Amino acid sequence: MNKGIFLIILSGISFMIVNFLVKLLGTETILPNGITLQKYPAHELVLARSIVSFSISAYIIRKRKISFFGYNHSWLLVRGISGTLALTIFFYTLHHLPLAVASTVQYLSPIFTVLLATFLIGERVFKTQWIFILISFSGVLLIAFSKFIYTDESMIISPMWLGLGVISAGFSGLAYNAIVRLKPTDEPITIVLYFPMIATPIMAFICLFEFTFPQGIEWLMLLAIGIFTQIAQILLTRALHSESTSVIMPFQYLGAIYAIVIGYFAFDENLSLLVTIGISTILIGVLGNVILRKKGSN
Repeated sequence: MNKGIFLIILSGISFMIVNFLVKLLGTETILPNGITLQKYPAHELVLARSIVSFSISAYIIRKRKISFFGYNHSWLLVRGISGTLALTIFFYTLHHLPLAVASTVQYLSPIFTVLLATFLIGERVFKTQWIFILISFSGVLLIAFSKFIYTDESMIISPMWLGLGVISAGFSGLAYNAIVRLKPTDEPITIVLYFPMIATPIMAFICLFEFTFPQGIEWLMLLAIGIFTQIAQILLTRALHSESTSVIMPFQYLGAIYAIVIGYFAFDENLSLLVTIGISTILIGVLGNVILRKKGSN
């Protein structure tokens, strides 16, 4: 298997573990052993993730004697700001949408990465790829249309949160392109550092107005969010540095399959037929892009 594809798949699994924990902590939950988990606001979970990620990144940079603030400051700031916006919005969608829907919409980021790469990096998008890009976005429209079909509230997907999910994916696409632009100038760990370095003070300020003090096992869960984030970010950065974005990024969509299974068994999420078709349509669009891109690169 292509090294970049392998790394992006591992990154996707790590991100899904984070998404599961964020979803779990988004509501007051009683675990099978009787322990009750408190409900955490999304910005506090972003803060927890950022603190752990910043601590690990700063330690590695100091140990390796790498430049702390990097060299290409403009693109490092773009990476940090766009990543902060993408993650914060995404965590909120995880709290208001089924796990499978929130994750699938977030996985539109590879499509945005490809689209933005044509302007920012100069990568070529084949004409036939546009058909599958349109298919992917038509899947989002199908999911949104469920609001007008079903009367059962459990089957209805909020168009507002769905739209915010698309916006989050757009910011993720911008962040991924920034990572590629930074490849010639900065170390992967420095690129990773800029997200928590920007996110931490912003989220800490917001937490002054809404904060839940962790108890018991919740400390470990918050720590796990940060650790798996770090693993996912490093794997993602290395993947983007080893292969063309158009080739590897669509493989993040495999996370949609993990999300459907986890959502069904862990959160009792029963998706409507129309939403399931929408998710499948998005995946078809992505797979079409992968096949065409690989043929074009041969």
